[in-house]
Amino acid sequence: MLNKLKSFFGAEAVLCISALCAVFTMFFVPPDAQYPGYIDWKVLCLLLCLMAVVAGFQESGAFRWLTAQMLRISGSGRTLGVLLVWLPFFCAMVVTNDVALLVFVPFTLGLLAQAGCSRHAVPILVLQTVAANLGSMATPVGNPQNLYLYAAYNLQAGELFAVMLPLTAVSLIALTLAALPVLPRTVQTPPAAAETLSAGKLAAYSALFVICLLTVFRVLHFGIMTAIVLIGIAILDRHLLKKLDIALLATFVCFFIVSGNLGRMEAVRNFLQGLLADNTLLTAVGTSQIISNVPAAVLLSGFTHRWQELLAGVNIGGLGTPIASLASLITLKLYLRHPGAQAGAFLTVFTAANVLGLALLLAAAVIF
Repeated sequence: MLNKLKSFFGAEAVLCISALCAVFTMFFVPPDAQYPGYIDWKVLCLLLCLMAVVAGFQESGAFRWLTAQMLRISGSGRTLGVLLVWLPFFCAMVVTNDVALLVFVPFTLGLLAQAGCSRHAVPILVLQTVAANLGSMATPVGNPQNLYLYAAYNLQAGELFAVMLPLTAVSLIALTLAALPVLPRTVQTPPAAAETLSAGKLAAYSALFVICLLTVFRVLHFGIMTAIVLIGIAILDRHLLKKLDIALLATFVCFFIVSGNLGRMEAVRNFLQGLLADNTLLTAVGTSQIISNVPAAVLLSGFTHRWQELLAGVNIGGLGTPIASLASLITLKLYLRHPGAQAGAFLTVFTAANVLGLALLLAAAVIF
């Protein structure tokens, strides 16, 4: 039993910690009739359905096919390095940053090994991680914090794009310049294997994704969306329902409880309101470094109406410490499973890249 508990905590550390935090706040605000009001059911249903649809896209072979096509157009090591960074950057805008890394990090490790460039794996993986975190900030569905804030502040798509697209453009330019010199000019790029693509499933999952977008843009009620998507997944690939990350949804529930309870504590409310009034952007960035950007968005949104600064802050705040964005831990976990992995080298390069990126985007946020 003890070994099972240790194993569960190791696999779901964030869920366990968030659950402990939720229980801790209950000592100050005992459960009552207001608790159900903490939960944003629309956000939870959207997360569930998006996870299901993305799993379906993976099942159809769409991601493998896209990767193969892009690799076929690379004519040099420099181009290959840029493409490997662009892949998670642009895909994260649609499938979220964590999914982009789960798809492309293992592929990149295998490709670099075949090309004799394994020694360049650390800088490429670090840039891919930064790229996924920054590319995802461009859209309402790119990451959980955007999805939550989009719903919490009842935003329009144009409002979010106006804040995030300038920062996304700066990020793309910086990442491209950083990726250019990483791989040698000439590498033996292995031929991309022919990838099969299930056109029928791709069309079906594309339709389900459109249904999710209709809910994001408030055209379709989230209850109807949830029913359609789950029934569709059950018909197309029933086994995918067992692979959904329910722990992520449970983590969100815990964060909703923590945020709701803290909002009812007068001392905490006054402290956070004071910090946010002084500088919402820096408060969001700083909070993200400690508790990660998703719970920071959930927590701070209850204390400020300055959604522009909060939105930019929690997205920029995904850079910095390894826990600033939980997606960063995905890359680290996948890399450490690879033969010859060097945790110290990864964390050194990761820290340097994140500090530079954080400084650049903070400056850009002030300018824009």
